[in-house]
Amino acid sequence: MTDRLAELGANLTAVRAQISAACAVAGRDPAEVTLIAVTKTFPVSDILLLGQLGIADIGENRDAEAAPKAAACAAAGVLLRWHFVGQLQVNKAGRVASYADVVHSVDRIRLAAALGRRASAAGRAIDCLVQVSLDDPGQAAGRGGADAGEVPVIAAAIAAQPSLRLAGVMGIAPLGQPAGPAYARLRELAELVRAAHPDARVISAGMSADMGAAIAEGATHVRIGTALLGGRRPFVR
Repeated sequence: MTDRLAELGANLTAVRAQISAACAVAGRDPAEVTLIAVTKTFPVSDILLLGQLGIADIGENRDAEAAPKAAACAAAGVLLRWHFVGQLQVNKAGRVASYADVVHSVDRIRLAAALGRRASAAGRAIDCLVQVSLDDPGQAAGRGGADAGEVPVIAAAIAAQPSLRLAGVMGIAPLGQPAGPAYARLRELAELVRAAHPDARVISAGMSADMGAAIAEGATHVRIGTALLGGRRPFVR
């Protein structure tokens, strides 16, 4: 366990250095960028070690894995902010609403409505982001998200739910293409959403391989897995 703590600490130092360097290039303050540790396939023990290192924001993309991890950390008395970052089915909204503090992947009105109902029933308030598809027109969509024209309508649907807070937008750069142009489009949509909803300031963008490009385009939250925790492990139920 001591070796793993040292490994995670060294990785965290390196990731924070990358964030600081990218912010220096972009003329930004590193304090503007929140690091979300994406812990999918990694054990609860790693999450607890990250908590010791000062990480408070944890990202997961599968409810089957996220729910028991959130419960275990709560039982251990470790207070964390849980970010659900994966594609979400409407029929899983109730379970996710029971533990997620932020849902990054709201890409349709039905999902916003389901999350709103479930959050209200649970007596919780959840921050939600509109996930934007950054695939080029005509490209086969594979990473989820709403088309650009749908974003204002979905944003309004989230804002209309009393138990949801519209926090901003999220996007994933297309595979096999430069990330910069995609994140520039995301920034434009973020500004459009913020013009109608001034408190929607979050831009969730950037992963281990492209966080620099995301920070250059205004990312406020980066979702880091491999660079922080190492190569993915098989998930065993």
